[in-house]
Amino acid sequence: MLQAQKVSSRAAVRRLRHTATQVGRWQQQRGLATPSEPYDAVIIGGGPGGYVAAIKAAQHGLRTACIEKRGSLGGTCLNVGCIPSKAMLNNSHIYHQTKHDLKRRGIDVSDVQLNLPQMLKAKEDAVTGLTKGIEVLFKQNKVDYIKGTASFVSPTKLSVKLNDGGETEVDAKNIIIATGSEVAPFPGGSIQIDEEQIVSSTGALALQKVPEKMVVIGGGIIGLEMGSVWSRLGAQVTVVEFLGGIGGAGIDEEIAKQFQRSLSKQGLKFMLNTKVLSAEKKDGKVYIKTEAAKGGKEDTLEADVVLVAVGRRPYTEGLNLEAAGVEVDNRGRIVIDDQFNTSVKGIKCIGDVTFGPMLAHKAEEEGIAAVEYISKGHGHVNYHAIPSVVYTHPEVAWVGKTEQELKAAGVQYKVGKFPFAANSRAKTNLDTEGTVKFITEKETDRVLGVHIIGPNAGEMIAEAVLAVEYGASAEDIARTCHAHPTLSEAFKEAAMSAYDKPIHF
Repeated sequence: MLQAQKVSSRAAVRRLRHTATQVGRWQQQRGLATPSEPYDAVIIGGGPGGYVAAIKAAQHGLRTACIEKRGSLGGTCLNVGCIPSKAMLNNSHIYHQTKHDLKRRGIDVSDVQLNLPQMLKAKEDAVTGLTKGIEVLFKQNKVDYIKGTASFVSPTKLSVKLNDGGETEVDAKNIIIATGSEVAPFPGGSIQIDEEQIVSSTGALALQKVPEKMVVIGGGIIGLEMGSVWSRLGAQVTVVEFLGGIGGAGIDEEIAKQFQRSLSKQGLKFMLNTKVLSAEKKDGKVYIKTEAAKGGKEDTLEADVVLVAVGRRPYTEGLNLEAAGVEVDNRGRIVIDDQFNTSVKGIKCIGDVTFGPMLAHKAEEEGIAAVEYISKGHGHVNYHAIPSVVYTHPEVAWVGKTEQELKAAGVQYKVGKFPFAANSRAKTNLDTEGTVKFITEKETDRVLGVHIIGPNAGEMIAEAVLAVEYGASAEDIARTCHAHPTLSEAFKEAAMSAYDKPIHF
């Protein structure tokens, strides 16, 4: 029988009948796992790490459930992060290109107007299609989708407050925590996000009109992508960054400087080495007080909208980790070992809620590896081969080590570079801004890092990731035939430059 808290057996049966009819929920002929028949694996969280882990667990023959409270699968990434932002980035780029770039290509277009409600609808349509697609994948792979909020009762038992009302308990032999992250508040609490005038990335994706002036606090990936969107649509955007460069953790300093020059030419303004003190709403505007990062005279900026993009933090609210004995560190991250085990046997953890970069694709790899440890006893994630991409224009992408990291470590290295301005496909596309940069070990020619700024960088970086994963040399890549004319020839010639000399530059 289905165990339920604070409800009668008759009510529990009625609830089970009701929920069994919903798409993607428990199958009526199977029902819920009971204490005598626990799930082999239960994943808490339906984001990129969680839903991938659930599907892979089911594919490995494990009786699997995924508990997600949002009401739609895909987590932050699909609902209010990666996917909707890429829709806005792509469509705002098309709008901007239509207004400013088509004439030189021999295309005359007049009376180009922004239809922001339709652009926002296109974003939502993309999100809905993808999130519903995951529900279909759950059904195809026989993953039980439980819509509700999970909290630990014990290391093997979860209490679930169902979105449709009522509560139930779920037992599992193995539990994977994949609850992701949330927007980090502004340090010190002097700026409160209202998602209208002072917004997080979530609010920045849903603004109902183009602000005249926007101030972005934080020059990392999220701030630069959202700043680019609204700049293209007509806003005057100023990015305020505490550090001396943009792009966030992992970006090569040389590439970051080139990136800033490119965005500056597009109209974005930058205030680096600058500390934000506070933001006050007054008379329909927001006034942001700043000073030099090392201290100094205060300054005030005026904006219609302020985007707070100072990072994210692990999300564990309501999990009741204490009941299971799961350890967290002083930054709120769940502590794990190299096999994703928490401090409690049978409970693993992946994604943003634990160590490492907060990237959807990193969480996906961890989800598969964690399941493989459960089903096979071994798994694999190479953290040296996790790419990062900034989806602005030009795009920026990188994998592996930066020059500054290698200098600090005392590693002897070589650099090979090739500009897109010397690439035939880029020239025919009239899109020549950027460079491919290889960093190789001086003695062995092994690829240590690749950094790209330019067209299609986000797709091209996959070849670099493969090279790092397999320990390839620059010569290996340079001697591999690349189709002509393609942007990827710039990748090949940068590799040639690292170990010998390029042909076209």
